[in-house]
Amino acid sequence: MQKPKLPDDPRYKALDRTMRKHGFDRFALIEILHSAQETFGYLEDDVMRFVARSLGLPLSRVYGVATFYSHFTLKPKGEHVCVICTGTACYIKGANKILDGICKRHKLKDGETTEDNKLSLLTARCLGSCGLAPLGVFDGRVVGFLDEDKTNEKIEEMLG
Repeated sequence: MQKPKLPDDPRYKALDRTMRKHGFDRFALIEILHSAQETFGYLEDDVMRFVARSLGLPLSRVYGVATFYSHFTLKPKGEHVCVICTGTACYIKGANKILDGICKRHKLKDGETTEDNKLSLLTARCLGSCGLAPLGVFDGRVVGFLDEDKTNEKIEEMLG
């Protein structure tokens, strides 16, 4: 199999280095997709095609992995990211009300970004900190014991 030509974009060179580091091993797909998302910000179609060709995998396999794991995103994220845990403990303690409040206040749905690209709203099935339920992650910072007011405060702090 012939290796695909690298596009001029230097981010592809960085991704190629990661794949080379793993010996173009198809079993390193998840780690390679993590690297791709970190490099490009999200997994756009061209990037997934490049990974598939480079690893000798069908695009459907790469796409399947990218859509199965909630960590991966196929759309660009906003300047700020809010992740609300919707696992059982968080849901029981009101995560659904918190989520509804964010959606109404910022006119977006789970997985969407505001029109001004300032805020992306994501959900996670479980963040593994059930003792802090309900919890969210605001630009990478975990905050527990949320309610609607505390959530709005954290989002306003992020948005500045």
